[in-house]
Amino acid sequence: MTDDRIPVTVLSGPLGAGKTTVLNHVLTADHGLEVAVVVNDMGDINIDAEHVAQQTELGGNEELIELSNGCICCRLRGDMLDEVGRLADRLEFDYLLVESSGISEPIPVAQTFAMGVEDAGFDPTDTYTLDTMVTVVDAYSIWESFDTGAALTDHQLQDESGRVPEEVLLDQIEFCDVLLLNKCDLVPDDELEEIEAVLERLQPRAEIVRTEFGDVEPRTILDTGRFNFERAQGSAGWKHELQHDHHHDPQDEHGVTSFVYQRDRPFHPERIADLFSDMPDEIVRAKGFFWSAGREDVAMGMDKAGTSVRAGPSGQWLATLPKAKREQYFAARPGLKDDWDEEWGDRMTRLVFIAREFDTESLIDRLDDCLLTDAEMNDDWDTYPDPFEPEDRRELALANE
Repeated sequence: MTDDRIPVTVLSGPLGAGKTTVLNHVLTADHGLEVAVVVNDMGDINIDAEHVAQQTELGGNEELIELSNGCICCRLRGDMLDEVGRLADRLEFDYLLVESSGISEPIPVAQTFAMGVEDAGFDPTDTYTLDTMVTVVDAYSIWESFDTGAALTDHQLQDESGRVPEEVLLDQIEFCDVLLLNKCDLVPDDELEEIEAVLERLQPRAEIVRTEFGDVEPRTILDTGRFNFERAQGSAGWKHELQHDHHHDPQDEHGVTSFVYQRDRPFHPERIADLFSDMPDEIVRAKGFFWSAGREDVAMGMDKAGTSVRAGPSGQWLATLPKAKREQYFAARPGLKDDWDEEWGDRMTRLVFIAREFDTESLIDRLDDCLLTDAEMNDDWDTYPDPFEPEDRRELALANE
């Protein structure tokens, strides 16, 4: 059966990585496709859209849609649906290119084109099919961050949920089909190899392509047929580590390592908060859940993206659910019973770390020192101060501090 829907490529990446330059190269290349464009920018005036219009032969607003002062993953999602619906009604074109803002989270944008939006007037899945998610990253910025411990991106705007740019950048890397490593002319080859090794740990599924000045072969990101929502959701490197129980992975030839820290004893809340506030710069990514003594009601989550670290309540232990509900989970996923403790249920810690040039054993020792001692296991844990906010996730380290 032939799919006559219009394929869509979404370009993500932080401000300054080169998304608009990539877009211009694609629009001016001889690929035989009639391309319509949606450009999203956070400013009141869409600078990216003006730049695209100046650099290409696009004739006007019928072919170039500008969405300003918001991001298409949230505030402007409805506006985007309206515009891509009008585009399909007015014009005949072969392909849709969407350049999202630097703080747009990729999954809501992908859901819009792959699954539609409930109660929306226009169902994009009738007209469009999501073909490729592309993330453009700045090789020079990453190299600088490796060298100095600075943030992975110097983009300072937060998204509308309050998440910092490094968190969004890691989401963009971990949810894509093609990773364009741009500005490679500014970075030595051996450093590029290390950057690629880190990116491969962060996102094992994506095709990594080196570019200079955003110059990419259009068919690398157009009509690739690579997108699959289910595979994309599970493709992040930290998820891969958890699923395959890579408890200790030796460093590769570029010094990149990843490992899972798993324990069934709770952390002392103050000691683990101190450690999270002083995470080594060499740890590029860390994510997972942990058990904090005195918070047996909730699973605590930890998320390190570059220099940003957040920790706080993140979910519910199965042990806190009514027995009937718990049995439903066991029936659906029998493996959950493998780690079940008669006293504490599923309360435990599982944290994934992806790092470069790093002594993993020293971190494991530090984490173990944060666990309750035998004597502390007999304490009244409710007397321990709770450094984590009870409702909101707590920012433990701010980028560029």
